[in-house]
Amino acid sequence: MPLDVQWFIYALVSNGALTGEDARQLYADLGPETDLAAFAQAVLDKLVADLSEEDAEFVLNQIQTVIDYAVEQAETGIGPRYEEEAEEAEVWDEPGAARGDLRPEGAGGERVLDFHAPVLENFRAPGKEEKEPEERKFGAHHQAGIVQDSATRFEGLELDLSGLQSYDDLPGFEEVSALSEAQLQERMIILLTCLRALGCSDLHLSAGSQPFVRRMLGIERISDYVLTAEDARRLNLALVSAERRGQFEEEMDINFALEVGQDRFRVCLMMHKDGIEGSYRLVPDHICTLEELGFLESDVTHIKRLLDYHNGLVLVTGPIGSGKTTTLAAMVDIINDKRTDHIITVEDPIEILQWSKNCQVTQREIGRHTVSYHAALKGALREDPDVIVIGEMHDLETIENAITASETGHLVIGTLHTSDAANTLNRLLDVFPPSQQPQIRAMTAGSLRGIICQRLVPAAAGGLTVAYEIMVNTMAVGSIINEGKTFRLKSTMATGSRQGMCTLDQCLLEKYKRGLITREVAHSLMRDQSVISQLQAEWATREARKLQHNG
Repeated sequence: MPLDVQWFIYALVSNGALTGEDARQLYADLGPETDLAAFAQAVLDKLVADLSEEDAEFVLNQIQTVIDYAVEQAETGIGPRYEEEAEEAEVWDEPGAARGDLRPEGAGGERVLDFHAPVLENFRAPGKEEKEPEERKFGAHHQAGIVQDSATRFEGLELDLSGLQSYDDLPGFEEVSALSEAQLQERMIILLTCLRALGCSDLHLSAGSQPFVRRMLGIERISDYVLTAEDARRLNLALVSAERRGQFEEEMDINFALEVGQDRFRVCLMMHKDGIEGSYRLVPDHICTLEELGFLESDVTHIKRLLDYHNGLVLVTGPIGSGKTTTLAAMVDIINDKRTDHIITVEDPIEILQWSKNCQVTQREIGRHTVSYHAALKGALREDPDVIVIGEMHDLETIENAITASETGHLVIGTLHTSDAANTLNRLLDVFPPSQQPQIRAMTAGSLRGIICQRLVPAAAGGLTVAYEIMVNTMAVGSIINEGKTFRLKSTMATGSRQGMCTLDQCLLEKYKRGLITREVAHSLMRDQSVISQLQAEWATREARKLQHNG
């Protein structure tokens, strides 16, 4: 069988549009000399039977996508893998006869972890029951606006986690060198699934180091075994497609999204002096609301007001690992629910999937759908967007384009790695040459809607919660920005509660009063002596009540 036909079948089977049995029978009926065009036409005739003209046209477009993909893959000279071991990767024993079921699964029913097939929206065999979650069900009249998701996908494993109590219950690392590629892939999936269940946020596998995780903001070792350079290489490349392996070998750095069953992870690989280091960020399994993340009800109301604007700039800031991506996703979901607009997001990589609800959502990934943030932002302005979401504003061109877009009738939401509102404005302005800064200050003073600066702190009931400050661009704040006197922001925010503002210290105090964080956590992060005094007074009052109650 020609390679392009093999890849064509592989893509259809991977997407559930055709069963292996149907593909085998169809190819046998057409004969061994059948080329891709004839086979694709036969498949199309089968899929569009009894469909409306509009639905048939939609399926035709999807078939063309698969044809383009199959031709591209066939040019590599390599056929798709259906078996676990590379030496058994031949799919066809003889022309016209398939070995086993053409599902991308191994002999034991486990999914072979080697996916390159394009993801086809709403592409199901006629009559096949839709088993996707309700929010993913979009017919030809209501298709998801997301660009083909570029996550590397693997089937999840059915694991009994009831006996999982500690890191001692995790699979070991000592025997990594003896595992086959398929076993390594399974080992990594088990490891990531178990660490999610244990409440970890990140996994790190680095050559010359013991495997460790980040849990509750702290670093914890999960094994005493020191990974060799070869161990680290095999583990970190186990879930990487051939295409991305080539990219990593060339660039020595790579970021991509990984999907295991219903779980998503952000994977970052890099080279260092001892070998490969891989970090795996465990992305939330659903879009959390702002309330779920720990924002207080009154502050959620003010944040939602920022999202009601149809132009302007809203910034979500904080250090790395402070939950900015999760907050950004919650804000996009609010817009997606309450407005009927076109939202374009630019991310590196796409971590949390946004499905079109009342809005049309288009997600783009750096390196897969566009070359850079500033190129994507320039391109987005020609795509008739209402809302533009920028995963990271870190260079002059991106920031300049974002400010310009916010002035020309678009709501722009972006993130920066800064610790407070004053530093955010300084960072925003300092990337520009001194000669441009007066003009940029004036533009920012007019276009900025607000800044949410956050960090994660331990919650009193366990887990993490968000602590934050909110700055709203009032006339007083605009004047401060215009004059470049950002040192006055803190006092303006402290007295601007009626406008929806709060400082980090005020947020910590309120969270302590509500029993959401402990006094020790609040005190360790406070800097304003007047708020610290209020904290001490609140604590003393509580202690007195305890004594009175016990007495």
